[in-house]
Amino acid sequence: MGRLDKSVAIVTGAGSGNGLAIATALAGEGCAVVIGEYSDERGAAAAEGITRAGGRARFVRTDVSRWADIDRLVGFALREFGALHILVNNAGVLDGYATCLDTSDELFDRVIAINLKGVFFGCRRVLPEMVRARYGKIINIASVAGLQAKAGGTAYTAAKHGVVGLTRQLACEYGPSGIRVNALCPGPVSTQLRKTSAEVLGEIAPSMTGGLGTASEEYIRELIPLGFRGSSDDVARATVFLASRDSDYMNGHALVLDGGLTAK
Repeated sequence: MGRLDKSVAIVTGAGSGNGLAIATALAGEGCAVVIGEYSDERGAAAAEGITRAGGRARFVRTDVSRWADIDRLVGFALREFGALHILVNNAGVLDGYATCLDTSDELFDRVIAINLKGVFFGCRRVLPEMVRARYGKIINIASVAGLQAKAGGTAYTAAKHGVVGLTRQLACEYGPSGIRVNALCPGPVSTQLRKTSAEVLGEIAPSMTGGLGTASEEYIRELIPLGFRGSSDDVARATVFLASRDSDYMNGHALVLDGGLTAK
């Protein structure tokens, strides 16, 4: 028996990296998973891999910055599985650590549209379903850049701070209806996000060579008290906890997963 038997979850941006690890971990706990992913190739492969391993997964191509796509994603999950208990808003892009003066209008708008407005769209679409059920878990994947400066560029930091603020606001608004809304704030994690960000942003993508993702292991050992980067599996395990009954008294919390980085 898994911790999430008979549960149904949506995970956005689940074609690779943290999202794929989260979807795989949820399925491993008995949860049916609907993958919302921008890339047809990555999304289909993720669903196939989970199904091949004995889990239940479906894929719906999704651009989280488009309301119509989010509406279709949630509608599919409800038709396919008859309920929706968990939403993981994971889809996001990097801004290449671009400073304010190096951030174009187009880059700022697109990062905000994906990283913040996409989270808002997801929450707004699932909340009526969860309110009717008097229970639900929303997990918004933020970042340590949602809690402090200098952990991302201007647009990324603004968006992730917005995600943390939105999480807290919704927790207060919908806690009385039995909805738990929490954020997860990872520090440096090794993923393919630089590559996928460049793909999604296209011609407006800045250089993705800055930040801790390209820092030397020696620098990471000096910077992070535990001395190493996190992994997507770390993020997935924390997400399973937030999705499970084990965290039912947590609401409006920003759970930091950074090896002690923000404790310094």
